[in-house]
Amino acid sequence: MINDPMDRIAAALERMSPAPLAAPDFDAATAFVWHTDPDRLVPVPQVARIDLPLLVGVDRARDTLLSNTRQFAAGLPANNALLWGARGMGKSSLVKAIHADVQASHEALRIVELQREDLPSVGRLLSLLRGASQRFILFCDDLSFGHDDAHYKSLKAVLDGGIEGRPENVVLYATSNRRHLMPRDMIENERGSAINPSEAVEEKVSLSDRFGLWLGFHPCDQDQYLAMIRGYCDAFGVEIDDDTLRAEAVEWQATRGARSGRVAWQYFVDLAGRKGVPVSGG
Repeated sequence: MINDPMDRIAAALERMSPAPLAAPDFDAATAFVWHTDPDRLVPVPQVARIDLPLLVGVDRARDTLLSNTRQFAAGLPANNALLWGARGMGKSSLVKAIHADVQASHEALRIVELQREDLPSVGRLLSLLRGASQRFILFCDDLSFGHDDAHYKSLKAVLDGGIEGRPENVVLYATSNRRHLMPRDMIENERGSAINPSEAVEEKVSLSDRFGLWLGFHPCDQDQYLAMIRGYCDAFGVEIDDDTLRAEAVEWQATRGARSGRVAWQYFVDLAGRKGVPVSGG
């Protein structure tokens, strides 16, 4: 029995403290998802992805990110990358496809998905990854920050690394619809109301400057849209003549009020279902 009050407090705190997280088995999978409360890395046996050759209209971004990822997987210097721009144009699909492509020849390459709301825990995640022999793409999808959102400060732990520096075996790939990771009106409002307008937004806007690669994604034209669908049909063995495909795909696009890689995939899924052809990925 513990009689000393300080000993009782110490014992209570010890019971409340979470046990140290056991070193994950990074050979259990090539992809993981980071969860908190409690902290854990969950293996992903089957990643939902599209093969790299099926991604049309993003050639420059594909070649740049592929080269950067091959350098990183080979243990050479590589940059963090921000993939930004139009919705549905394959930003997250490209990250997952490139990981699979490069991992086929560099078996130690892993990808770890980190949700935006879990950014405050990124320091604990980096501690787990730092000592591993594998190399990790830390993937944060649909990254953006709103008014009074301080999560961006946690991201600096990955981009700058603080006093320890970013782990040599970790690189960050993030996707966002916003080039500066925050709404334009938020930037303009802070510039207009601050005593020193430039300093008011410098800290937040400079966050995107910390990414060595900025890869822009822009809306596709109709030829690219149709080429995406034809590529899916050829890859999965869905037979349809060009005239019918064009008429149906253009009508599908019109009902959605948008044209993008995501809309192309959604039309193809509908087409494959009508043709009785199973598909996976996306």
